[in-house]
Amino acid sequence: MKKIISVTLISILALSGCMTTGNHMLKKETETTVQQKIVENKTTKSEIRKIFGSPDKTTFTDNGKEIWTYEFVDVSADAVSYIPVVNWFGSSASGTKKQLVVMFDGEVVYKYSMSEAEHKVKTGIFG
Repeated sequence: MKKIISVTLISILALSGCMTTGNHMLKKETETTVQQKIVENKTTKSEIRKIFGSPDKTTFTDNGKEIWTYEFVDVSADAVSYIPVVNWFGSSASGTKKQLVVMFDGEVVYKYSMSEAEHKVKTGIFG
C-alpha cells in the first residue's frame, strides 16, 4: 500500500511540475533556425503566419510599421515547491522564455529579433 501511495505522489509531482504558455511553434526554435526561415525585405506576412501562426501581440510604430510579437515560456517547479509546509507560503518555477519580434514594412519583413532568456516565476512570500 505504501508503495502505491509513493508512486502516486511521485507521479502527481512529476506531472504538475511543468508549465508551458504561449506560442508552441517557438518551442524548438533558436536564433539559427529562425534565421534560416526569415529573410529581411523578402519574407512576407503570410509566410510568417504560415510558419509561426497568429502573433500573440500586434502593435504599430509611429510611422505605421506593424510589429508582431510571439512568446513561448517553458518552466518547471523548483525544489522549494515540493517541500512540505514551506510550499504553503509560496513556490517558484524556472526555465526559459523565447520571444520573436517581427517588424513589417507593408507586407514584407523589415527587421526581426529572436531572443531566449532565463525566466523565473515566484509566488507567495518568495515573490
